[in-house]
Amino acid sequence: MNMQTTPRLTAAESALVEAFSGQIGQLPGNGAVIGSRDRLLDDLKKSGLPTRRIESWHYTDLKTLLRSLPATAPASAIDPIAPVLEGSTVLSVLQGAATSEASIDGVEVTTYHDQLVDGSAAASLTALDKDDAIGRINGSFVRDGFALNVPANTEVAQPIELQALHASGQIHTRFPATFGAASKATIVERHQSVTEGDAFVSSISDVVLEDGAEVTWIILQQQGATDTHLGQIRIKLGTEAKLWLFVVNAGGKLVRQELRIEVEGEGAELTLRGVNLLGGGSHTDVTLVLGHNVPNTNSTEIIRNVVFDKASGVFQGMIRVAPDAQKTDAKMACNTLLLSDDADFSAKPELEIFADDVICGHGATVADIDRNHLFYLMARGVPENKARAMLVNAFVAEIVEELEDEALVEALEAIISTWLEKHA
Repeated sequence: MNMQTTPRLTAAESALVEAFSGQIGQLPGNGAVIGSRDRLLDDLKKSGLPTRRIESWHYTDLKTLLRSLPATAPASAIDPIAPVLEGSTVLSVLQGAATSEASIDGVEVTTYHDQLVDGSAAASLTALDKDDAIGRINGSFVRDGFALNVPANTEVAQPIELQALHASGQIHTRFPATFGAASKATIVERHQSVTEGDAFVSSISDVVLEDGAEVTWIILQQQGATDTHLGQIRIKLGTEAKLWLFVVNAGGKLVRQELRIEVEGEGAELTLRGVNLLGGGSHTDVTLVLGHNVPNTNSTEIIRNVVFDKASGVFQGMIRVAPDAQKTDAKMACNTLLLSDDADFSAKPELEIFADDVICGHGATVADIDRNHLFYLMARGVPENKARAMLVNAFVAEIVEELEDEALVEALEAIISTWLEKHA
């Protein structure tokens, strides 16, 4: 006789199921959307949250780390804040609800709530694979966000800031964006806690660059000290498309940021830079899966990590080169400053190459501040704490300064410096 048992749910898994049951009548969506939500939640119940036995989650055992969920909080009175870049057009999502639908010349802007209601969002409510916990959680609960459509040959003059602010509670947002052929734009995707209190946040951005599009996309995550942030960006690059993707993690108790990128057009270029600032007892995981699927494409990825106190961090980077992707040029590096004996960082760069005419490489370093550099500054009268701060800032600023926009460089350096002043 075969006996089948139902997996025992943890407190957090039970809370997700109960939250879905309590909200199902309030979640926006037509029949197709509700059907997609049901399937995603059912898959989540069957599989549970991922554990270290799942290779892609080996260093972030979500079932163990996510011990409880905050209650669904009522709408809070939150005001937008000043954008990262002065002069940006701000699209605000406050406590999970889009509150403004700003008019942007040449850009089609709609709320994701409307796409859920009319059913056009149903096809995007999917998990990318059997281990895609973020896709299942977000697809089950997402209520709002903004959808952008930049038509072909359009250059968006001012940056657009997708500003997701929240207090405590459960927050789930989505930001689909399509950039037409030969279009140009700068997007800042900003996630920030504005009050104290536990929050559980999930967010997915679906980004498509059509042929010849040039986009700079900044992800700035500044959650509260007790918040959980599960983020995912799904990207497709067309022929001759160029993407500058810059990720900054400067907050959160438990953070998982996934970068799922498919290079699908010849001549496409991806430049990825990331800064992870980790302190306290936080855990931050950046996981990259990059597919070079066609010939003659380029990518470079550099991740810089600064780890204090008892924090732990993870970088998993997988580059897959398809059999037809000859002439691929892909380079990946992960560099970490480990500034405490109680801190730890795990780096796992990987290559899967099925083509034979490629230039690919990866590497990882972990070190403390160079004592010779510290001595050099102190010998010239710089106090030790200031000298250490200068060296850490220089370690991070080296890749921030690669950005061509001086205003953007100054804004990101100010955010990073402020964080380091509090934690160094």
